[in-house]
Amino acid sequence: MAFRAVKGMNDILPDEVERWQFAEAAFRDAVRCHGYAEVRTPIVEPTALFVRSIGENTDVVDKEMYTFERHDDSLTLRPEGTAGAVRAYIERTTHAREPVSRWYYLGPMFRAERPQRGRYRQFYQAGCEVYGDKGPTADAEMITMLYDFFLSVGITGLDVKVNSLGGAVTRQRYHEALTEYFRPRLDQLSAHAQTRVEDNPLRILDSKDPKDQKAAEAAPSILDMLDETDRDHFSELCKSLDDLGTPYRVDSRLVRGLDYYTRTLFEIASTAGELGSQNALAGGGRYDNLVQALGGPSVPAIGFALGLERLILAIPAKPATSSSLCFFAPLGAAAARRSLVLARDLRRRGLVTEVDGRGGSLKSLLRRADALGARCAVVIGDSELAREAAIVKDLANHTQGLVNLSILAQFVEKLLKSAANQSSGEVN
Repeated sequence: MAFRAVKGMNDILPDEVERWQFAEAAFRDAVRCHGYAEVRTPIVEPTALFVRSIGENTDVVDKEMYTFERHDDSLTLRPEGTAGAVRAYIERTTHAREPVSRWYYLGPMFRAERPQRGRYRQFYQAGCEVYGDKGPTADAEMITMLYDFFLSVGITGLDVKVNSLGGAVTRQRYHEALTEYFRPRLDQLSAHAQTRVEDNPLRILDSKDPKDQKAAEAAPSILDMLDETDRDHFSELCKSLDDLGTPYRVDSRLVRGLDYYTRTLFEIASTAGELGSQNALAGGGRYDNLVQALGGPSVPAIGFALGLERLILAIPAKPATSSSLCFFAPLGAAAARRSLVLARDLRRRGLVTEVDGRGGSLKSLLRRADALGARCAVVIGDSELAREAAIVKDLANHTQGLVNLSILAQFVEKLLKSAANQSSGEVN
């Protein structure tokens, strides 16, 4: 029996990983410039944590969580990153040590939803959380950081949408207004949306079903229900984005089904790359009441998450760069042992080196060096060992020379670094 991966949980093989590493490194660089530090939380958390934070009447909690019992505990694979981060923030009493905390995370999440392009059951997210700053300037800075990050990795066609859900009172008032609006239109809604009219009508505004979208066209706008404090916060957010030169548009239909969101909401989508219809790259907003709701002090917070699968689909394909791999092709047992020592010396210089000690013909070894994209091949046989030398083949320029083993490390290092400089456009 040949085993297959669980549906919606994909392997990421070495020929794909380079794009992932590029995206992850670029994200880390971007957020560190804004003072964020990495937090790593467990993949498994108490089920009650997600029920309490995300909300009982949400699709995530109702249908999508991977939950299991163990030693009389109900545990869940994390479906998103915010709840675990807030739990850690409270448990470690971080608020007592610093007035403002900026955290970021990267890692796998799990939701049992229908797999589709850019959306899987095990998926990877990167995100940021800011605790302790309730001002709209923090919101604008986060949105702009995210927008600039997408530009920095070459993503074009960006669409930044912002909205406000107001505070808890405004959100409840809007919930009631939507329920009153949709009740007489039940027969115009999809079967799933009909179940949401009473318990979570905001989810209907977020539906992709054409029936729901048409039925919601004349729904009341949340922006008409904001109180004065909420309106001032949203106005200052928009002014700050204007000052920063960050393009955006106000979308009163932008909502989040997760219960913990308050006031600012934002989403960034793109028409670039291979995204197709699933073009939302990142989304987030404020959750000023969540820390207190999970048993902590009253601390305002804002955060976002971006899907790494979608990010990678949107990033333009990078042109191939010169390889920095040095490939050893030893001919014979003695040459293989000596190659191990020489390769170790190269690795201590930070050079990527592979020794193929399987034996075989020189032709087959060089064929593998080409397949790996190696920049150079070091060939050592009995005759070379007798002369304390090796043949170094520059596989890109199709040249070769005999190099004394005493200076082999320096010679190869210079060759590989010269190739790297040329590929990056540097002039020696």
